[in-house]
Amino acid sequence: MTYEASARKERGAAEKAPADRTFWGRLSAWAPYRALAAMATASPRRQFLILAIFPILWVLTQHLGPMLQMLRVSLTDAYPVAPGVEQHFTFDSYLRFFQDPLFWMPFFRTLIFAGVFTFCTLILTYPVAYFLARHVSRKNQMLFLLLLLIPFWVGEIVRTYAIMILLGNTGAVNLVLRWIGLIDRPIPFMYTSFSMGVGIVYLTALYMLLPLYSALEKLPKSMNEAAADLGAGAWTRFRRVTLPLTLEGISSGCTLVFLISTGFYATPVLLGGPSTTVFAETIAGFFHVAGDEWPTGAAFAVIMFLAALGISAAFQRLMSALRKGDTK
Repeated sequence: MTYEASARKERGAAEKAPADRTFWGRLSAWAPYRALAAMATASPRRQFLILAIFPILWVLTQHLGPMLQMLRVSLTDAYPVAPGVEQHFTFDSYLRFFQDPLFWMPFFRTLIFAGVFTFCTLILTYPVAYFLARHVSRKNQMLFLLLLLIPFWVGEIVRTYAIMILLGNTGAVNLVLRWIGLIDRPIPFMYTSFSMGVGIVYLTALYMLLPLYSALEKLPKSMNEAAADLGAGAWTRFRRVTLPLTLEGISSGCTLVFLISTGFYATPVLLGGPSTTVFAETIAGFFHVAGDEWPTGAAFAVIMFLAALGISAAFQRLMSALRKGDTK
């Protein structure tokens, strides 16, 4: 063996020794582990199954499981069941909603509020996303996104109380209006549909902003430049180029915000009033009493869930048709 070959062998052994002393080095060199890893990655299908099994279990146990349990409870006449009492399956809880018009007002009010607040969120966040994606340099975009994300690091309740402080009779809005001289007495913003709308728009802005930013950031600037070269003005470029090509982001953001808005409970309770009672408050009322009302609350939750999904599916179909029409 030559001197150079011997030196290379010693150098390789020296480099390998520290790795073998680590836990992962010893584990990777362990024959059973290597055999198990080879068996697990023998085919792409097996790799996919191994990677997918944990997310699937999470969805089944943490998302689909509670919904199925809610559906099961809604089909019973009592829950929890007292000892010695037989449980029966029935549709009476669903029939109660359709037979009593008292529950229709908060139900439709919730859907209308969710639609209006979703539209307001879109109008307010689209310019922000457009500015961030089209007028901020790429190296500073992450910094601006981080600044926008900071308020969302705290919980929903804390941010809701921040809105209460902002819109209160001695809050910043009334103080500024009085300082300017526009009002003599505080405007009662709180406990109205306006205060609830401000709170929900503030809480859901992030879910609209990120899909819009993603869609706008992927839009080639050359398309707007080509439209400008052909004589299209700013409004025409936005209406004929930018808006159609960002419909996917609008569709995703509006769907997320609408679905989230239909389920808000704490924010309407803290910011709303008697005239802004939403369906989530009605549902919660059934769970605050004895167990024989739990099936009714579960049935009403299922009804709201299905209605929100149906409206979202119809909206997605409409947006899909608009996208197909723009591509023709």
